[in-house]
Amino acid sequence: MKGPKITSIAHKKLVSEIVKKRKADPSTKKEKASKKNSDAPKRPASAFFVFMDDFRKTYKENFPDNKSVSAVGKAGGEKWKEMSESEKAPYVAKAMTKKAEYERAMEEFNRKVNGNGAEKKSEESDKVF
Repeated sequence: MKGPKITSIAHKKLVSEIVKKRKADPSTKKEKASKKNSDAPKRPASAFFVFMDDFRKTYKENFPDNKSVSAVGKAGGEKWKEMSESEKAPYVAKAMTKKAEYERAMEEFNRKVNGNGAEKKSEESDKVF
């Protein structure tokens, strides 16, 4: 650190308070991680990942000796960039249908979690400012 060193007690307390604020409280991280429900539906694949599912199959047929995951990923990314919007359209359509299915599954999951379709009040709505 450049500049003169300040050794006053007040300055040291101020610096220690700033450092404490910057450090994350480990208990909050555990709470956030525990709130994630493993029974929840998984998010749907994007259009690119739908494309990559098909591309991996064709790539392995054309290059059976190449088992490098990174080579397949790079080749797939280059191919995706070269494709026109009309060539990408079927993959985008598949991704949209998967997204719609996911949204329906999430609504059903949320109904189950909240209890027979009854919505729970959020804690924030109870707070008075």
